[in-house]
Amino acid sequence: MIAALAFYAFAAVLIGSAVMVVTSRNPVHSVLFLILAFFNAAGLFLMAGAEFLAMILVIVYVGAVAVLFLFVVMMLDIDFARLRERFQRYAPIGALIGLVLLVQLVMVMIGWSSAPGAMALRLNETPADIANAEAVGRILYTDYIYLFQGCGLILLVAMIGAIVLTLRDKPNSKRQNIAEQIARAGSVTNVAVPTGAGLKQLGIRRPLPPEEAAPKPLEHHHGHGGHHSHGH
Repeated sequence: MIAALAFYAFAAVLIGSAVMVVTSRNPVHSVLFLILAFFNAAGLFLMAGAEFLAMILVIVYVGAVAVLFLFVVMMLDIDFARLRERFQRYAPIGALIGLVLLVQLVMVMIGWSSAPGAMALRLNETPADIANAEAVGRILYTDYIYLFQGCGLILLVAMIGAIVLTLRDKPNSKRQNIAEQIARAGSVTNVAVPTGAGLKQLGIRRPLPPEEAAPKPLEHHHGHGGHHSHGH
């Protein structure tokens, strides 16, 4: 009874948060509802006995992906008015794509059928000597190894595409020339200093301060000329 109530509670909150992710006007609120949906999905995984998948969902999706989305949305200066205008402009195209996806899901549900021995396997007990993570690893890396490698390749292509789209070559950007920094051509003069020789013997002098280096102005005496003029 308690397990059934917990299942329906997790499922109801999961469906409600998923709906709020799509219908919320504020992107920050959408990300917060997405985190709530991930936690409830993790609770359903725990009730199904898949604790490894529950921890992966919390650690990877909530701890990394959702938090990253949240910080990116909060740091970006998003013009919500312009965003709503674009949403209204592309609403018919989005509705058409959603209709196509709905038809595909209905076709999958109609044509879906379980394997002949699936129901019998559900009634079998879980082996005590195999952990949940080990069982998932055996299935993933034996029966579905090609699909797993295909998913990794798709993620690699997506990562490269994101780097290419965000990388912009600015004409006024300064670039680092490692060879020029190491060579230091024309900026440093190497001097062989003998052992025990000081700067005075080598003829190296410290430059004087500006007030000492500037020549003093000459003083002009007009007293003698004045006396001579009065004498005549």
